Amino acid sequence: MKVGVFSILPDKEADPAIVAKHAEDLGFSSYWVPDHIMLPVEYSTPYPGNTGDGPDPDYLWQMPDPLVALTRAATVTTRLEVGTAVLLVPERHPVHLAKEIASLDSYSGGRFHFGIGAGWNKEESEILGGDFDRRWSQVKEAVAVMRACWEDEESSHSGKYYQFPPIKSFPKPAQKPSPPVYLPSIMFEGQWSARVFKRIVEWGEGWLPVVESPDQLKTGLDRLSELYQQAEKPNRCRVRVLGAEGQWRHRGALARFADLGVEEVIIWLTERKTSEIQKELDLLSKDAL
Repeated sequence: MKVGVFSILPDKEADPAIVAKHAEDLGFSSYWVPDHIMLPVEYSTPYPGNTGDGPDPDYLWQMPDPLVALTRAATVTTRLEVGTAVLLVPERHPVHLAKEIASLDSYSGGRFHFGIGAGWNKEESEILGGDFDRRWSQVKEAVAVMRACWEDEESSHSGKYYQFPPIKSFPKPAQKPSPPVYLPSIMFEGQWSARVFKRIVEWGEGWLPVVESPDQLKTGLDRLSELYQQAEKPNRCRVRVLGAEGQWRHRGALARFADLGVEEVIIWLTERKTSEIQKELDLLSKDAL
């Protein structure tokens, strides 16, 4: 099983080029970054990651563009895989996004993994063109548009959210037919969202869950397997566990995921400055690899 890392704020203080190269040299398999184009000064939607009474974390409104950060990381590495965890699809036009991703995947030699999200912040989504109440319907259509741009010599689309005549979109991604799409999820009140699994089976390639225990993960894997059987599709779902802050930093914890057939566990880097992250990676390599 592979072990990757996630950097919550891959800015100049945590330079993606230096951090990613150091991670690759130590033997980590991947480097992942999050996404918020901006954050409204005032918003009504509670941040799901804030379980206390304090303000929402400042990193929500300080994130650099994820694809620029990953391009910087990919340029200085040769084997390290790069991914978004997660990119907010409704906030970008899918034709433009398809071009950016295809370029990154082409330049990196096929090392990009596309973790996607629909967003939790209603005001943010709507400012940037998202249909918040039906955002996953919009994401599904956007993914179809992107796949057409990646896979077809000419593509056109006439849907609810996007319409355009035949176009040519190049370059094509290095990965064929296209980079893998991962859908995230987290348990709420002890239950997985059935809709996430249905989307994965219908039009996704991977699952990017946050879990409190391997037992939680197993219940999700079992449900996914059932849905693939019902759909009469082979289960080729790629599973990468996305660690929350402080999780899965030792071999003992990681071994339980390996037993479940997980492809990779991604560890959240807690430091925010390049030199401190390098030290953190050094320690993690001894404890987790």
